[in-house]
Amino acid sequence: MSLSIEALLLFAAVGVVAGAVDAIAGGGGLITVPALLLGGLDPTAAIATNKLQGALGLVVSTSRFAKAGMLDLQSKSIWLLAISAFVGAATGAALVAVAPVEAMRTALPFLLIGVALYFAFGPQMSDVDAHARLGSGAFAAFVGFPIGVYDGLFGPGAGSFYMIGLVAFLGFGAVRAVAHTKLLNLASNLSGLLVFILAGSVVWSAGLAMAAGTMIGARIGSGLALKHGVRLVKPLLVVVALALALRLMLDRSHPVGAAFWAMVAR
Repeated sequence: MSLSIEALLLFAAVGVVAGAVDAIAGGGGLITVPALLLGGLDPTAAIATNKLQGALGLVVSTSRFAKAGMLDLQSKSIWLLAISAFVGAATGAALVAVAPVEAMRTALPFLLIGVALYFAFGPQMSDVDAHARLGSGAFAAFVGFPIGVYDGLFGPGAGSFYMIGLVAFLGFGAVRAVAHTKLLNLASNLSGLLVFILAGSVVWSAGLAMAAGTMIGARIGSGLALKHGVRLVKPLLVVVALALALRLMLDRSHPVGAAFWAMVAR
């Protein structure tokens, strides 16, 4: 599709904000997908194009965390986690036709509220690693892979689920958990992106324009996370999880949203 220079510049500006938020706490799609829809893309193209800009932003934030020593890319366990997320997302994409997506859509906002409450009132999160409850192999099989499947099937909130898994089961400190979440998000995002590219759903001009801003924002956001640690990561995780829950719950296709909008229309 043909897009004006003004639209492409707006996509880039939106990408800066979304990339910064996403690099710290995830949830950048809350900003980018509506912007792409408002820019004239149909829902499938918006989701596909969002995968492109998101993947490029995640490359930047992941590399920034790796350079800061929060990711050891020479470690086999790191790649085991990434592979589990990639394969899980591919599996999820293959199961879209038979999975209970509507039931997931209904339950997801409540799960995200639970995630927000965990980070707000659960065990104290710190920048220091704690004792791991699972080995990397068990985590890959029983946490990374299922969340990857969810990401391929549906997507919203996957970063929050990776984050809570890394903190709760591998005992990662806040910044290290964010860093590994970016890698896992990148792996599952690439899996979905490949499917959309093969289907011809990506609007490349919009995706690359937004990615230019996202990569700048990702660098800013990852720098802020490294500098401020848990003092910034924890409250932003709570805000993003609640914002995503509210956004999904107020959708007209959700039972709560349907009831709410029916009441408003009276």
